Amino acid sequence: MNSIKNIGRRSLFFFLSLVLLAVPVQAGTSMPSFSLADALTGSSVKSDAFEGKTLLVTFFATWCPPCIQEIPTLISLQEELADENFSVLALSVDQAGPSVVAQLIRQRDINYPVLMAKGSTARDFGGVVGIPTSFLINSSGQVVKKYPGYVPHKILKKDIDSIIN
Repeated sequence: MNSIKNIGRRSLFFFLSLVLLAVPVQAGTSMPSFSLADALTGSSVKSDAFEGKTLLVTFFATWCPPCIQEIPTLISLQEELADENFSVLALSVDQAGPSVVAQLIRQRDINYPVLMAKGSTARDFGGVVGIPTSFLINSSGQVVKKYPGYVPHKILKKDIDSIIN
C-alpha cells in the first residue's frame, strides 16, 4: 500500500514540476521560434517563414473531437483572410506520426500549413496542457491572445479582424 502512495506522490510531483517549469506564453511575448516537419512533405519549415504575417497557431491532434470540429472554422478563416497577410498554422501533437496527419489533411481538404510539433514545441509555447489550444500572433510576431479549447468562428474572426485592421 505504501508503494502505491509513493508512486502517486512521485507522479504528482513530476506533473507539478512540469507545470511549474512551463513558462506560459503571455500576451505581448514573442512567438517561440521553431523548425518543424511539414506533415505532408516532411520538409523542414522554420518559424521565420511566417515573419510579417498575422497567424492563428493551433495545437491539435487527429484523435481530438473538438480539434476536428474546429477544422471547418480554420479552413474558412484561411479562405476569408488569405489576402490579408494572414495564415492559420496547425501544429500536430499526434504521436502516431505524419502519415495519420497527412490522411486527415487529405480527407478534410485542409488548406493551411500543418506541421508536426515536437514535445519542446508545446513547452516553448508555455506548456500547452490541452488541445485544441490556439495562439493569435500579430504581424510583429507578438502573442496577442491564447485560446484554450474550441473557439467559435465568430470570436476568432472578430479578434483577427481587430489586429489586421
